Amino acid sequence: MNQNKVIAHKPLLLCSLTLAMALTGCATTSPTPEKTDPWIGWNKGTQSFNDNVDKAILKPVAKGYQWITPTLVNEGVTNFFSNINDIGVTINDLLQFKLKQSGMDARRLLVNSTVGVAGFVDIAKMIDLPKHQEDFGQTLSVWGVPSGSYLVLPLLGPSNPRDAVGIVGDALFNPLTYVSAFGTTAISAAIAGSKAVDVVDRRANLMTTEKIINEGSVNRYEFIKNSYEQNRDFLIHDGNSSQDVDLLDDNSGTNTGNATSSTQNKNSTNKSAPDSNKAKHTLELTAPK
Repeated sequence: MNQNKVIAHKPLLLCSLTLAMALTGCATTSPTPEKTDPWIGWNKGTQSFNDNVDKAILKPVAKGYQWITPTLVNEGVTNFFSNINDIGVTINDLLQFKLKQSGMDARRLLVNSTVGVAGFVDIAKMIDLPKHQEDFGQTLSVWGVPSGSYLVLPLLGPSNPRDAVGIVGDALFNPLTYVSAFGTTAISAAIAGSKAVDVVDRRANLMTTEKIINEGSVNRYEFIKNSYEQNRDFLIHDGNSSQDVDLLDDNSGTNTGNATSSTQNKNSTNKSAPDSNKAKHTLELTAPK
């Protein structure tokens, strides 16, 4: 079954990281011109701050969590928060007019929330309802909002002005936001605790990705920046690069049938990887969104 967008998952893909390593290599030793990275001073300072927080707090806690948590429980926790995320995914599907995908994601949410015991078991994947990744930053892109320059956010990591606004939108789509805001003190504390577990769980799942970055990059800042931008381009264009989309648009008038066939074949190939692979996680080495 062809899908509009499957994560290969919140999230950079391991293949994207490997591609970035191959493409950037030694070329990353050259500094990015300020005209293409106007906030480079802020970005490098914030990345350093995030790395220090990660080294002092998040990584040690994540290692402890990984050590004491059985694999089955760890996967259950990841699935639980992924299921909550599917609420926002479905809403963003609708906002992007992806009606077929929104129906699939709504069914996925329903199945996992019921048969899957509140999402702890990913039953939907077993019945050919794979995980998709849609967020409000991607929705804004579909609406024509430009991304702006690369921006590193404190604690949240790689972003840009459009995706920063998207973080706020996604928070509004998350029911835990309202439960925490309007619930009792005990409920709010429980929600805060669950979010802390989510952060630690995501950080634990990024251990392999971090090793690739540290060992494969000459310039860590450029590597993370390029990988983040490639991943966002991949997600926004449903598995195609922006160059591929432009090429298809240029050829649509003279060879529509071939272009459509090529697009379908490429989407089928790019979106068939299972989301259970830990490469599905995004390149956020500090607290995720």
